[in-house]
Amino acid sequence: MKKEKIEAIFERFEKANPNPKGELQSVNPYTLLVAVVLSAQATDKSVNLATEKLFKVADTPKKMAALGEAKLVPYIKTIGLYRGKAKNVIALSRILLEQYDGEVPRDRDALEALPGVGRKTANVVLNIAFGEKTIAVDTHVFRVSNRTGIAPGETVREVEDKLMKVVPERFKLHAHHWLILHGRYVCLARKPGCPKCLINDLCQYKAKTLPEAAVRAPMRKTR
Repeated sequence: MKKEKIEAIFERFEKANPNPKGELQSVNPYTLLVAVVLSAQATDKSVNLATEKLFKVADTPKKMAALGEAKLVPYIKTIGLYRGKAKNVIALSRILLEQYDGEVPRDRDALEALPGVGRKTANVVLNIAFGEKTIAVDTHVFRVSNRTGIAPGETVREVEDKLMKVVPERFKLHAHHWLILHGRYVCLARKPGCPKCLINDLCQYKAKTLPEAAVRAPMRKTR
């Protein structure tokens, strides 16, 4: 996709939502880190329901470590893979206390060395907690990047690297938020909402359900 089209796409995203926010609830960098770890293979909604109560009793590494794995489990048992996640959250909390004075490090390698933390999680924390211009690629970002033609790639890392190259610098801070939200609410996996898509005329998806002229036409109910 030509850079002019990519720039136009992100200009529309920015105009529609100037300050996009992540949907995981958090009160500090540590709770953000925990929330993202818990969100692996789970919905933000399910994580928020669990952490609403959890973070009232454990919003720092010290409190979480004191809570312990056995007492953490009841708070997050509604989240998939909760036992493994409980183990990782307690382990990373102890590491933060022992190696970083209870602070979340602003360093990719240090973050990725923590239990349960991969590149995507590190990117989210660096972006939201520390304002770094990173782009976290989840299933939504991967799908939208490929389907629209913004940054096609066969792997998550390939898509991330391409996005970092093609997304204009002024849009990088919020780029992954716009792409996630677009994938979550408009460019759905099974039935993309092309009729209400604000970038329909710029998208390269061959199976679009509406021609360019009908992009902003109101949706009609179907049986």
